[in-house]
Formats: sequence, C-alpha cells, structure tokens
Amino acid sequence: MKTEKSVSELSQSLGAAAEGDLERRISGVAPLESASRTDISFVESERNLRQAVASEAGCVLVPQGLQLPGKTVIRVRNPRYAFARVLELFFPRSAPRPGIHATVQIGRDVQLGSDVEVGPYAVIGDGAIIGSRCLIGAGCVIGEECVVGEDCTLYPRVTLYPRARLGSRVILHSGCVIGSDGFGYAFEAGRYHKFPQIGTVEIGDDVEIGANSTVDRGALGATRVGAGTKIDNLVQVGHNVQIGSNCAIASLTGISGSAIIEDFVVIAGQVGIGDHARVQKGAVLGGQCGILPRKTVRAGQTVWGTPARPIKDYLAQQALVARLSKKDKRVVNGE
Repeated sequence: MKTEKSVSELSQSLGAAAEGDLERRISGVAPLESASRTDISFVESERNLRQAVASEAGCVLVPQGLQLPGKTVIRVRNPRYAFARVLELFFPRSAPRPGIHATVQIGRDVQLGSDVEVGPYAVIGDGAIIGSRCLIGAGCVIGEECVVGEDCTLYPRVTLYPRARLGSRVILHSGCVIGSDGFGYAFEAGRYHKFPQIGTVEIGDDVEIGANSTVDRGALGATRVGAGTKIDNLVQVGHNVQIGSNCAIASLTGISGSAIIEDFVVIAGQVGIGDHARVQKGAVLGGQCGILPRKTVRAGQTVWGTPARPIKDYLAQQALVARLSKKDKRVVNGE
C-alpha cells in the first residue's frame, strides 16, 4: 500500500517546524527538477535556491534561514539527513522473514538468534554464531566460528572466512569477502613462500561495505574496521589495516597492509595508501591521490596528488607546471 502523509505529519516525524500548507498530502519523494506537487524534496544551500524556486515540489526540506516565498517548507538542521529519514518513512526496509531455507547447510554447534532469515544455498560453518533478526542472503558462506551481531544484512554471495567477527547492524553487499588471506610472502631460494595468515577480521557496529569489496584477515593480529565506517564498492583493505570510526571510503581505493586510518577520515575514489602509512583524524584524501609507505597525513589536512601533499601546494604546483608548458611553447616558436 502506498504511503501518504501530510506535511504536518512529516514535520512531527522529523521534530521540525513546517511553514505553508500543513495539510498538503505527500505521497512520494523526488529530486527538485522532477518533483511534482505530491512529492517532497530538499535543498541544502543557496547554491540550489534558483532550482528550488522553480521546482513544483509540494514540500521542500530547507536549512534554517533559507527563504522560499510561496513554498511549503520544513526547516531542518541538515536537509540531506532529514531527506534520508523521509525516504525511510516512504520506503521502509523489509524486515527479515524468519526461517531457514531447505537447501541451507548448517554445521555443528551453530547458534542462531531469534527471527533470523537464511536464504537458499547458504552455508554456515561449525560453531558460527548469528544474532537475532539477521538476514543471510542466498549463496552466502559463513565460515567456522564466525560471529555475526544482531540486525545484520548479508546480501547474496557474501563470504565470511573462518573466525571473522561482525558487530550489530552491519550491511555487507553482494560479493563482499571478509577475512581472505592477506598478501604476505617470504622470498627464499629464488621463489615466494606463503606467510600463513592466521589473524582475524573485526568489523564494528553500523558498518556498511559495498559490493565486491574485500577486507583481508590479519597476518597475526586483527584487521579492524571501526563503528559507523562506510566503505564503497570495489575497495581493497589489506591485512592488519586499522580503520577508525565514522570514516567514508570511496570506490577503487586500495589500502596496503598495516596502514592506520584514524576516525572521521574521508577518502575519495581511486586512492592508494602504502603499507604502514598513517592518516590522522579528520583528514581528507582527494581522488586518485597516493600516500607513500610509512608516510603520515596530519589531522584535518586535505591532500591531493601523488605523492600526496596539501591541496594548496598541489594546486600551486599544477599552476606552475601549466605556466612552464606555455613558456616551452613560446621558446619552440621562437617568441
């Protein structure tokens, strides 16, 4: 059944003040450019003011102080976050349908919490523990002695190697591999010999990891991903890496073994981080930048380029290179 709410009801759900037609019925969500009179949308700043004025949206979530004369608005501190909460009202997450499919293979001494759903052809190894209200998708493999906290969602074909540990409310998208062997070898007598990877992986509460991303187990200790961290698709986290809480890591990033990423770090796409590097709290790594092995990015810095350097230095150097290029052309042309 389609959800429909008044502007007044939406504002109450958000704990926010509304202005305009409070009884207008809202039945959908949409971006400003395509919203209709029955949709709610949002605007984050004055940069989008002209688009918001032209929009036909029936209601707009706006930050405090932004004026939209003639529009029905709900004033919130963070419009993007509030819009996410509205999306949850109109598109609530499907609750697990408790039950174990007939094709599931379950090992010895497995502990399943209440209201767990396990889809077709999943495999759960000996001694695994799965918390209440978890959804284990089709074809997932949960290795021996793994621990999965409460309210976790593992989409189809997720693999947890033995002894991996997940906190509560973790979301792993299709193709995730947690706990695979790290890239560790010893060179002797003209060839590489495998260095056994006997450590573990620990994933904190409220972590989300995108499709086909991998987190290697520690060689000896644990690879850790802190609570609240969000990792995009196609990200590689090497062995013994320590990632703090509430980090955001975009697609195609590679983090080499034993690197340390402190809390609240933002890493853009295609970033490479060398082994034993350290990225301190609140730093921002621009797209495609490279952090050399054992280097440190200081707390709060924004860096770019390879090797990575503070963004002001990077832009100044790029401008200098551009000027040198123009000078070279003038020399070649005899000017």
